[in-house]
Amino acid sequence: MPSELETAMESLIKVFHRYASKEGKTGTLNRRELRELMENELSNFLKSQKDPAAVDKIMKDLDTNGDGQVDFEEFVSLVVGLSIACEQCYQMHMKKTGMK
Repeated sequence: MPSELETAMESLIKVFHRYASKEGKTGTLNRRELRELMENELSNFLKSQKDPAAVDKIMKDLDTNGDGQVDFEEFVSLVVGLSIACEQCYQMHMKKTGMK
C-alpha cells in the first residue's frame, strides 16, 4: 500500500500528464494547457491573482529553457513555490491559534 506522500507524488504526476497530453507535444504543457490546468486544479490560487496576465507571466517564469513549453521538471517548480507559500501561511495560522 503506497504511503500518503507516494500517493501525493502519483497524483501530481497524473494531473500533469492529464493536461500535457491534450494537444501538441506530449509530455509538456503549452500555454493553453497550463491555463486549463491552473483553472481546474489551482482555481483558488488563480482567482487570488489580480493580474489578468498572471498565467502568461507564470508560463514565462516556468519555461526556463525558453522552448515555449513547460515540462514536468519546470512544472514541479510551480508546485514547490506554491507549497512553500502555503506552508508559510499554515505556520502563521498555527501561531495565531496557539497550536504547534
